[in-house]
Amino acid sequence: MSKDEEQQKQDERFMQMALKEAEAALQEGEIPVGAVVVCRGRIISRAHNLTETLHDVTAHAEMQAITAAANQLGGKYLQDCTLYVTVEPCVMCAGAMGWAQLSRIVFGAPDEKRGYQKHAPDALHPKAAVTSGVLEDECRALMQNFFKAKR
Repeated sequence: MSKDEEQQKQDERFMQMALKEAEAALQEGEIPVGAVVVCRGRIISRAHNLTETLHDVTAHAEMQAITAAANQLGGKYLQDCTLYVTVEPCVMCAGAMGWAQLSRIVFGAPDEKRGYQKHAPDALHPKAAVTSGVLEDECRALMQNFFKAKR
């Protein structure tokens, strides 16, 4: 197996964990976005949206995961970490990822309306690597089904 194939397999495995978090959010009546932070091959935090539960517009899955990861590592910088999230981060989350100096961001489905790539493409740390489209269909379907049920 090539290094690229190995990385893709690992990305899919961790995105599955983020999807489990998104499903937990769905069960709690939250917008189904999930995130995990991985450091040296190990999950150090997992989170999902809590904006409704906490009545807090900043309680996105990524923000929760970054805070938990920083607490786990005992420092604010996450240079050796990868954040996996089911949907493209918004501008706020991308900014937090930049400040946390995450080395890699992996997301599933793009967010054409509120995603950082459209509104703030330079928000991430300049050295951060981005991989998109990991389990994109599954991530997109979860969001689409959620919003169809709401309407």
